[in-house]
Amino acid sequence: MRGDTGAVAPAAYRGQLAGRTALVTGGAQGLGATVVRVMYDAGVRVLSWDVDEARNRATAAEIDPGDALVLPVHVDLTDLEAVECAYRCGRERFGPADILVNNAARALPKSLWETTAAEWDQVFEVNVRAAFFLTRTVATDMRARGWGRVVNMASLAGQIARPTGAAYGASKAALTALTRAFAAELAPYGVTVNTVAPAMFDTPMVRGIGREALAGLIAQVPVGRIARPEEIALLVRHLVGPDSGFITGATYDINGGALMR
Repeated sequence: MRGDTGAVAPAAYRGQLAGRTALVTGGAQGLGATVVRVMYDAGVRVLSWDVDEARNRATAAEIDPGDALVLPVHVDLTDLEAVECAYRCGRERFGPADILVNNAARALPKSLWETTAAEWDQVFEVNVRAAFFLTRTVATDMRARGWGRVVNMASLAGQIARPTGAAYGASKAALTALTRAFAAELAPYGVTVNTVAPAMFDTPMVRGIGREALAGLIAQVPVGRIARPEEIALLVRHLVGPDSGFITGATYDINGGALMR
């Protein structure tokens, strides 16, 4: 694997996943881009959805210079008609999605008292409502074929209390509950649905908070560092593989021991 992931996908994974089609939301940057790269290196055709059209195209071109496996798609997840249209168009190019990674999210670093009703709704619209409707759309194809993998990206913020970010944390907790509901309904059809809940991981934004602030955050993590995006993406890769068919409705913590249970 190239770039920020720092590892090559084992041949076994390329053999297991090659020829599959994945849809990854929020694929233009950060963790989403790393998931796209991991899928690409495993031989997966990837529909990379993002509202940032220019960045999405640039990221796709960097990952897949030949324009053979990664298709950047500009879509606003809050526009349900646009979502359905984008999926139909991607389906025509790469076929129905075998894998869905609901990664796109909206954060809001405000306390409960500062959060307006409109802001609360905007966070839930992207983090929960969009994931619900997109999963239902994509899983219809999965259910008909008798195979599928859905991974919802939640967060440690949905499991522990923080003095800020209440809307974000509540939305991620709701997404985890939604995972279990979909898992229960889709299990008889060979479709698994799981949650990955990371703590803070290494991004330019996190590094930009300053050395002292970052050191304070790292001090709260028993392993003594924050996660690398590829560590999270490789867990996603495992959950979407054929060897994970008996795992569904689960929440996978990847937080360096910040929350042990």
